[in-house]
Amino acid sequence: MEELYGALSGLRSDGHARVGTGSVAPDAYPGSVVPLFTVDATGELEAQALRWGFEGPASIGGRLVFNTRLDTALKHLQRRSGMWERPLAEGRCLVPVRAFYESWTKRPPSKGAQVRFKLLGHSTFLLAGVKENRRFSIVTTEPNEEVGLYHTRMPLVLARGESSLWLGPDFMDLADRSHIRLTSEVEERPGAQTSLFD
Repeated sequence: MEELYGALSGLRSDGHARVGTGSVAPDAYPGSVVPLFTVDATGELEAQALRWGFEGPASIGGRLVFNTRLDTALKHLQRRSGMWERPLAEGRCLVPVRAFYESWTKRPPSKGAQVRFKLLGHSTFLLAGVKENRRFSIVTTEPNEEVGLYHTRMPLVLARGESSLWLGPDFMDLADRSHIRLTSEVEERPGAQTSLFD
């Protein structure tokens, strides 16, 4: 958390993520507490530790909902009702990571194989998130070329300077991630959960 506070000045001044690897939670899973950036009541960035996953509705057995489809959340926002309406309107946040994982949904080489994605040229980067009541969820969108080889969705990865756009009024413009360049590596992670990140 201390290192996250140190990175706030850069994010406040120009929207660039200057987040060291020491401020990133190692191997975060749905249900774990993760350090991230939120916006306080005055509009200033602050560092918080929130639990990954919203408590799901009874219709899905109350299971954790740890990913938020941007297209679904935008529909909730437009009609001013639904699970994601308030988090998207008032709770957009920034989640620093070193990498994210996706389960291989297209012809996995073996059970438990996952693909680790990193932002080309960056040791850490930011994912778009939404939060409410001490919980957060990772926002997902259509995959770009790299992720599309393996999976049908991808986290909304923010490039340099895009954190201020995500937190501002024109965040809908970020749905297209085709310009984001990622590296990928297949890893055997027996028993690993879906969509973990480090």
